Amino acid sequence: MRAQLRKMNTWLRKQSGQGMTEYLIIVALIAIAAIGVVTVFGQDIRQLFSTSTGALTGSQTTANASTKATVKNKTLKDFGKSTNTGD
Repeated sequence: MRAQLRKMNTWLRKQSGQGMTEYLIIVALIAIAAIGVVTVFGQDIRQLFSTSTGALTGSQTTANASTKATVKNKTLKDFGKSTNTGD
């Protein structure tokens, strides 16, 4: 009877360690995805926030508001490069 309890206790400890490892992998994948999104869309997000804060403060010089974003297809050759030419 005690041997069975020891086996069960050992098995439960192994499962909790496995769960922590799975959570760690999930958190790492989410972090990698977040870094990728910020890398690709970071400049566009900054531009949107700049336009929004300018409009909220009543600034008349919101040049970013009148320009429309152009969508360009990215390839592996120009993946990390900024596509903004107006800055």
